[in-house]
Amino acid sequence: MFRRLVSGELCILRWRHSQSSKCLRLLSCNSVIGPDRGQDLSREERTVPTELVRLVHTNTRIGPADDTFVSSRAGKQKRVCKVILDRFDQQYGQELGPLWPSARAVLLNPVCWQYGVMLNRFAAVSEVKQRLQGQGFVSLLPHTDLPLNSSLSQPHPTSPTQPSSIPHPTSPTQPSSIPHPGPPPPSLQCFIHPSPVRYPSPPHRQGQLKPYYLMNAASLLPVLALGVEEGDRVLDLCSAPGGKALAILQTADPARLCCNEMDPHRRDWLAKTLESFIPQWLSSTVTVSNQDGRIFGQSEAGMYDKVLLDAPCSNDRSWLFSGPGGEQHGAVRLRERARLPTLQTQLLRSALAALRPGGVAVYSTCTMSRSENQEVVEAVLNTCPGVELQDLEEELALPLQEHFTFTPLGHTPSLGLLVVPQQGQTWGPMFLSRIKRIR
Repeated sequence: MFRRLVSGELCILRWRHSQSSKCLRLLSCNSVIGPDRGQDLSREERTVPTELVRLVHTNTRIGPADDTFVSSRAGKQKRVCKVILDRFDQQYGQELGPLWPSARAVLLNPVCWQYGVMLNRFAAVSEVKQRLQGQGFVSLLPHTDLPLNSSLSQPHPTSPTQPSSIPHPTSPTQPSSIPHPGPPPPSLQCFIHPSPVRYPSPPHRQGQLKPYYLMNAASLLPVLALGVEEGDRVLDLCSAPGGKALAILQTADPARLCCNEMDPHRRDWLAKTLESFIPQWLSSTVTVSNQDGRIFGQSEAGMYDKVLLDAPCSNDRSWLFSGPGGEQHGAVRLRERARLPTLQTQLLRSALAALRPGGVAVYSTCTMSRSENQEVVEAVLNTCPGVELQDLEEELALPLQEHFTFTPLGHTPSLGLLVVPQQGQTWGPMFLSRIKRIR
């Protein structure tokens, strides 16, 4: 259903066939690094043999003695890319100081990584919730005392922009014969476990939406910072694989959610994600586009209340491990990494141009690199008039410091929040910054 939105008359913007494959690799969200292993899990990463989980609890050493090979979640050996690790040691040893050795140990030990289970409000989740609580999972965002956006803890009436029943062609995934009584109340529910316990991937069942989504819990922070409210027009500028778009729809009932992804393969991945988790009657609200993110702000200037830019970046989790080309592939990645800040700056400027006055944009990455995080934000603030930085310390860092390790960025006012993975709090890396357009 959602895949049809990117072709024919339902597509918002036509695919630009003139784009070269090299340009395509750099401009699609995270396409230079492949799937974000910290946010959307492969089948291999969703389960861990009991003996490996037991090893994490009983062995006091949190990193491998030999950095050449490490164990993956399925017990397979993964080769560490030495050229990447050497660069990280040099850069992050200086930028993170005493936090880097422990962060390094976590990144090199996938067995200790923790993951969150985000419930899908459009599916039946009561049994899943009971099972999670029975296994020791706890809510990341307790609704009773959550000092965040009120849309996360208070139910909303049915949005007038979402008809209660819209006829759709019969889909093999979702039956359309039963009228929808109205959207369930917005409720972002994510469960986490203090240990690296893996919850199984949700099975595919004919005619049923998947009840939960597995993700790095730090990926919810940009969505919380965005503060989507009922009736907002929202743009997810680099949307694939779709986890943050799903989280947005858990928090509120937007009037429009445009999920943009330029790369055709990642866009298909995005459409499949939406189709698996979102009911058909939302197809008039949730759309998929395929525009070059650098010029999106020009073509739809001032059209959105909220814009999320989860930018393509040098994914610290996945880059540490060698690809098919080994060390040579790592050297190529480092050259790509040097070009990323320019692309990220262009995308952030485009995101701000798409905002109406008074709207906010959230910029996020899954790297700890200062050149891709603080320096990008600072460059845009210095060259884009009519925008202002918003502090997230009291709104997010203080209420959630029990679960995440936030590191000071050494800048006043702070250019954003940086989550650094540490033993027992292996979430991240995740950087986020919020900018408001004032005119």
